[in-house]
Amino acid sequence: MKVTFKSWDQRYKSPFGAIQANTEVTWSVKVEEEIQEVTLWLTKVNEDAVAYPLSYNSDTEMYETSVKIGSSGLYYYYFNVKQNDQYYFLQRSQDGFGDGEITQDNTDLRTFQLTCYDRTVPQAPWYTQGVVYQIFPDRFNNGNPNGEITGRKKDSFIYATKKDSPYYIKDERGDIARWDFFGGNLEGIRQKIPYLKQLGVTAIYLNPIFLASSNHRYDTQDFLQIDPMLGTEEDFKKLVHDLHQNKIALILDGVFNHVGADSKYFLEAINDKNSKYFSWFNFIHYPDKYQSWWGVTTLPEVNKHNKDYQDFICGPKGVLAKWTRMHVDGWRLDVADELPMQMLREIRERLQNEDCHVLIGEVWEDASHKFVNSEFRTYMAGDNLTGTMNYPIRNFIIDLLQAKNEEDELSALNDLEKLVENYPKAFLENCMNNIGTHDTPRIKTVLGGDEDLVSLAFGLLFSVPGVPCVYYGDEAGLEGDKDPDNRRYFPWGEESQLLERKVARLASLRKQNPALVNGKVGFVKIVFGINALVRYNKKEVVVYCYNKTDQDVILDAGEFQTYCLPEEIAELVSDILDQESLLKKSDMHKTFLIAKK
Repeated sequence: MKVTFKSWDQRYKSPFGAIQANTEVTWSVKVEEEIQEVTLWLTKVNEDAVAYPLSYNSDTEMYETSVKIGSSGLYYYYFNVKQNDQYYFLQRSQDGFGDGEITQDNTDLRTFQLTCYDRTVPQAPWYTQGVVYQIFPDRFNNGNPNGEITGRKKDSFIYATKKDSPYYIKDERGDIARWDFFGGNLEGIRQKIPYLKQLGVTAIYLNPIFLASSNHRYDTQDFLQIDPMLGTEEDFKKLVHDLHQNKIALILDGVFNHVGADSKYFLEAINDKNSKYFSWFNFIHYPDKYQSWWGVTTLPEVNKHNKDYQDFICGPKGVLAKWTRMHVDGWRLDVADELPMQMLREIRERLQNEDCHVLIGEVWEDASHKFVNSEFRTYMAGDNLTGTMNYPIRNFIIDLLQAKNEEDELSALNDLEKLVENYPKAFLENCMNNIGTHDTPRIKTVLGGDEDLVSLAFGLLFSVPGVPCVYYGDEAGLEGDKDPDNRRYFPWGEESQLLERKVARLASLRKQNPALVNGKVGFVKIVFGINALVRYNKKEVVVYCYNKTDQDVILDAGEFQTYCLPEEIAELVSDILDQESLLKKSDMHKTFLIAKK
């Protein structure tokens, strides 16, 4: 049976992708044989499926139905087709690209997804139009005279040189015996503002800076105090002032799921049942057995449903209010999956009250259909997170550059388009994209030390939807495997000029071309190892084409296969790329304006 449905083509589903509540969606299915009926089966998560018959439209020669989606949430759908009293099922094709395929087996159908949100998330221009730079404070730069390290911690270890490899110093039980430090601080970051400006950075995202025992500071001791190794509150204010003077915004890391076992909150709780902090923690056997993050006893988990704790974080005199009023521009939330949705909404409300409109959650997967403990996480609703850390983009870039054949490449490109289909457009444009963070191996190590491939990875990072975020040192050619090796000290004086120049060029290009910020996305499959991403809006088209092979090539439009592009855009792209030369392991951006009709 010849049946056609393409969820990525607005001739078959309109509008494309995620929709706002109370939007009418039209589905159209083309059937090239005599049939009895076509039915859409639409299911909202945690609700029963609803059947919608499709009617034949003689003008379009398709079966169609329109449904008003009244409430936000996660929906799945498929179709069944009745022919000669037999039922066939139209499911999502295993090959992807939004295509449907017919099967007679209705067990474990591959359904299509429809994301419905309540309201569009706000977009802060400084963020969506900018370039973020992530800094692990201890490893970036020491700004003290003669490199002196202040605020040294008891029983800590200070590396002899900045070229030493980070290493966990553990006891016989495998626990950290003493934490290791290089001595980077806030003053060191402030002194490198000219370097950040030269790169084209418009915002920095700092890993935690509050008082803690460790070098990563995800084990907070006091949410209201800057760690003395990093500096003072005055140093912080000075950093914020100078960043803003140079048109660079600041995003802080909020770690509100757990605290350090040596925090003022937990120590008081285990020493006094009458403490106001006692109810913040879930004790299994007081005081030595308690709920902790992933069983790590040095990180006792906070009872996030506790009203006193929520007020401490989100209240008008709370943690978020204190630091945001010092002109912090945005927040990133650690382990957002483990914070109650209600608390995420309260965090968002507090930040809105403080005129702060960037709230990025750490979510590793496709956040549009994330479940935690069987609960659907309504990240896309519009009333909590404004975006997420986009690890799926990192996976896409690495998968594309490490593809062994065209099938692997098409699979990676399909993964990108699924993300575009599943996320509300404004939410996707708010996501913080990366090719590496403090939790992943460095991109140069992942790509076998090949700086040419790293250069292509940066090209892709700056060409996909979302805000590019550069992990400190990646642009300098820094290598490193999994934590803690990925947290080496910045190699000042030994940076990769190739990669630094590349990032600066890409940052400038993004600033000059709005299509790289707000444009729709499609792509061109050329031959194995050579592909193009296309970003376009009503005024311009930007084409990013890369060649990861070891051969120089001349592009031939006769080999092009376009995906997710309107016909007129596909023709423009083919014309602009045809007969272009592309050197081995190189890339290019081509920009052209769309003629007014």
